[in-house]
Amino acid sequence: MNPRRKKRFGLYLILVLGFGATVGLVLYALNQNMDLFYTPTEIVYGKPDGSKPEVGQRLRIGGMVVNGTVERESSSLKVRFKLADVGPAVTIEYDGILPDLFREGQGIVAQGVLKSARVIEAFEVLAKHDEDYMPPDVAEAMEKVHEPLKYSDEQMAGSGQ
Repeated sequence: MNPRRKKRFGLYLILVLGFGATVGLVLYALNQNMDLFYTPTEIVYGKPDGSKPEVGQRLRIGGMVVNGTVERESSSLKVRFKLADVGPAVTIEYDGILPDLFREGQGIVAQGVLKSARVIEAFEVLAKHDEDYMPPDVAEAMEKVHEPLKYSDEQMAGSGQ
């Protein structure tokens, strides 16, 4: 191999290795910051594709605050409440100031870490803006869960029951 080809080959090798390292670092950074969205039912039973969050995983969860479950500590900002969709409820633990629109029966999205099978330690809680607004992720997930219920109601209406 002549010296000119060796030089060109070395340059190509450095470019390919540099590009590979850059792509690897970007994917590593994205993997650490990716929060997957779940509903309470999906946390307990898993998603339709069989994936289920693991303890210690960062995630986003959306649902409705269950009436009568909000517990506040008088000596700190810690609050604990249950979140549900149409299935089982999960417990959210949050240490901080809740949004002004937060209340029981309200739709929320929480970001946090799964502490155990049904307990999430949230580091951020977001409440919906008004009664007509629902975050797109929550609306899509709730529609998937409610799809069988809608179908059975329409079917029953059509059968004269």
